[in-house]
Amino acid sequence: MAIIQAVGFFFGHGSGNFISRALGAQNAANAEKMAATGFFSAFIAGVAIAVSGMVFLSPLARLFGSTGTILPYAHDYLRFILIGAPFMVSSFMLNNLLRYQGSASLGMIGMVSGAVINIGLDPLFIFVFHLGVKGVSLATMISQTASCVLLFIVGCTREGNVRIFPRNFSPSLTKYKEMFRGGSPSLLRQAAASLAMVLLNRVAGASGNAVIAAISIVNRVFLLSGSAIIGFGQGFQPVCGFNYGAKRYDRVKKAFWFCIRISTVLLIILAAVCFIFAPDIIAFFRKDDPQVISVGTLALRAQCFSFPLLGWILLVSFMLQMTGKGIPASVLAFSRQGLFLIPLLFLLVPPLGVLGIQICTPITDFFTFLLSFPLGIRTLRKDSA
Repeated sequence: MAIIQAVGFFFGHGSGNFISRALGAQNAANAEKMAATGFFSAFIAGVAIAVSGMVFLSPLARLFGSTGTILPYAHDYLRFILIGAPFMVSSFMLNNLLRYQGSASLGMIGMVSGAVINIGLDPLFIFVFHLGVKGVSLATMISQTASCVLLFIVGCTREGNVRIFPRNFSPSLTKYKEMFRGGSPSLLRQAAASLAMVLLNRVAGASGNAVIAAISIVNRVFLLSGSAIIGFGQGFQPVCGFNYGAKRYDRVKKAFWFCIRISTVLLIILAAVCFIFAPDIIAFFRKDDPQVISVGTLALRAQCFSFPLLGWILLVSFMLQMTGKGIPASVLAFSRQGLFLIPLLFLLVPPLGVLGIQICTPITDFFTFLLSFPLGIRTLRKDSA
């Protein structure tokens, strides 16, 4: 799922960055050509993921950390996810495309509709049709496909938005270079996250299924807690790109500092809540497993110390990406998991065991903040000069 999302974000962010700047420069024709090229390229990439994934289904599941006990369920889940991959990639792409042109509400309608369909289908397939894990996967595939169709109809065929027509599909080296410059940070960020999760699962698996469960719960809690900040930062992106394209660097700087203030305060509050109620939060997911609660509580509290730094890290990364600074944006996007987390897993887990797994992420965030701070300050000074 993370790989599918990474590819969708690559095409969505890559084409969206260009489109946002093109709209700021009053060049709608180029924006429509890039939109069509990005969408159809994303769908083709999704087909390639589906075919290759089905061919290497078992090796893929084992590579991603599946144990012998989990493997049959991983097979059942992966099959339908892979079948729906072209629509999932396209859905992620379209959502970002709409957001980058300032139509975030339409993108939200498409994504939320898919989530609501998923929520409705899950109990139907699990409890009524008794499909188990297959039912969960099938519900995800159907909901993501519906989301893709709705996003396309509602957002990309209406007057006032950048519309997608097959005749505008015009792949070229120049367009793909622009996509790579704008989308490679997202691809690297998600790819590194996928690789880090694979290694984390394999390392945690050596300590037992309880550790896998605890770390997975902590990751989900912080993904949910951080989603508001990620959404806030994503709202900053079209503002940044449009004004950067219009050469209104003062607005870029003003929007950035506004987002930093709000996100930091919110993250401090969320971190305090998670730290205080850590045992209760973990028990909400697995109240009958004391080992999961014990391991998860320490991991959750450790991560709370670095959580307030996430706002700066994300917003600097988004700003670099939107202003076309592909190399520093890619380095920062890759650094959190690829440059810091993965090496720390090899350095800390052998001598510290489970404790090494629990403290890897907060240490990673501190190192990433130290890297992102000068990059952000330098960019703000240069573009506002």
